[in-house]
Amino acid sequence: MTLQGITEDEIANYLVHTPGFFERNAQLLASIQLTSPHGLRAVSLQERQMEMLRDKIKGLERRIMDMIRHSQENEAIADRLHRWVRAVLLSHDNATLADTVLDCLRHEFLIPQAAVRVWATPKQALCEGISELAVAQTVSDDAKSFTSSLSQPYCGVNAGFEAGHWLDETAGVTSLALIPLRHQGETFGLLVLGSPDPTRYSADMGVDFLQQVGDITSAALARLLV
Repeated sequence: MTLQGITEDEIANYLVHTPGFFERNAQLLASIQLTSPHGLRAVSLQERQMEMLRDKIKGLERRIMDMIRHSQENEAIADRLHRWVRAVLLSHDNATLADTVLDCLRHEFLIPQAAVRVWATPKQALCEGISELAVAQTVSDDAKSFTSSLSQPYCGVNAGFEAGHWLDETAGVTSLALIPLRHQGETFGLLVLGSPDPTRYSADMGVDFLQQVGDITSAALARLLV
């Protein structure tokens, strides 16, 4: 907008660089009327500034509340992770180790379905007596190859993966998280988490926490290898 050859930018620039203007013309501050954002009524400049300040404070309060909420959520997750790891560390029986990992994982993180399989690698075999357990049931070469190809956990729809059949198929699992287990550079197993909620494990979700779960599970179940 231009007023008698002077633009709004020039006026704004003058006021910014001439702070004494309103000191010399204090009566202008009281006479300026603006439209309130909360209605059509006119308010003074001072009142408008107060409304802007209140809105800014409300925005800051919302951000602080969000930060507190996220902090509380992170603390709760850390507590659950601690309890899960502790339970796994206290499990000294190889025959029940996998069940402990899964049962505590389901309980602490409210995971509807979870299963795990481990297999021998070119460098290591499974411990004696493990082959009869559910954790060591046969896994196809295709599933092993697919697991080895995962650079990070897969999250998404249950698109007929072999690992999906390790879960209770009557539970209507629609989304999966497939987490590879690795030890000494070799892939030796797969942890699968499932949910009937199609949004529980989505392709756009972050996987940092799932990678931590995979690292802990890998460290725990690596003792099933010799």
